[in-house]
Amino acid sequence: MKTLEEYYDVVVVGAGHAGCEAALAAARLGCETIIFTVSMNSVALMPCNPNIGGSSKGHLVREIDALGGEMGKNIDKTYIQSKMLNKSKGPAVHSLRAQADKDAYSMTMRYTLQNTEHLTLRQAEVTELMVEEGMIKGVKTFSGAIYHAKAVVLATGTYLKARCLYGEVVNYTGPNGLQAANQLSESLKENGIELYRFKTGTPARIDSRSVDFSKMEEQFGDEKIVPFSFTNREEDIKRPQISCWLTYTNEKTHEIIRNNLDRSPLYSGMIEGTGPRYCPSIEDKVVRFADKNRHQLFIEPEGEYTNEMYVGGMSSSLPEDVQYEMYRTVKGL
Repeated sequence: MKTLEEYYDVVVVGAGHAGCEAALAAARLGCETIIFTVSMNSVALMPCNPNIGGSSKGHLVREIDALGGEMGKNIDKTYIQSKMLNKSKGPAVHSLRAQADKDAYSMTMRYTLQNTEHLTLRQAEVTELMVEEGMIKGVKTFSGAIYHAKAVVLATGTYLKARCLYGEVVNYTGPNGLQAANQLSESLKENGIELYRFKTGTPARIDSRSVDFSKMEEQFGDEKIVPFSFTNREEDIKRPQISCWLTYTNEKTHEIIRNNLDRSPLYSGMIEGTGPRYCPSIEDKVVRFADKNRHQLFIEPEGEYTNEMYVGGMSSSLPEDVQYEMYRTVKGL
């Protein structure tokens, strides 16, 4: 059977934050590069909280920028709030964080990829690594197309055999309802790569029209804007900012959570894998810090042209009915 066959110096699998930087770095060095994404809508997508930086991560973004990366430049173009964290402490731990317009960040990065010389952006699912005598030779896609390459960069993120779980519901999907990549895992295993499952949580999104902001504490951006990219000056990127809001869980919230722990896949054993340290679920926080009668929640806009708001601090895998119940106990919700 005849199939499409193309030749590149570098193949990058996955167009999340890491994949975009890898592809741009290779192309800017003059390597003929192709980057694959399961959907054009998933380029540099932030399926969880749409922000860049924060504690320790802010330092990393500045390092990427110093090496010629794109992330710092892209968030400077698309931020809706900018804030330097830890200002009450020493300068070594000052950490820049910017809330992004989720759609604008993705579209702006996609535009950069599509207009970079030596770089091809393609929507396709990579299903197989081509390896001969221990050397990588390229990849195959779901359609059978062959892409020869001297190097292959894997930046697959959370797509490999991805599942979304809440309560008793298991949905075999990638983040944000995008398709999972279900075939590449077997090829990786066949080539001696050991795979582990990584678990991460995300909260529900809420409609800003359903929020009583008068019962919350308004969180403003900084008056003085510090750019993420060293190539920018404050006057180049300064613009009106959008507020975030602070509220708290309470004993009623925690009681609902404790009463339903047996319905959480985190505690029933349905979810296995290594969890992140930086954003534990609200179930974990209530169990581990039983002495605390409240936890901070940050209500943050997902963008300038949407009513969707992110509830930072409320990641959960509890069932849908329990989540509705616990959210409604929170002041302002």
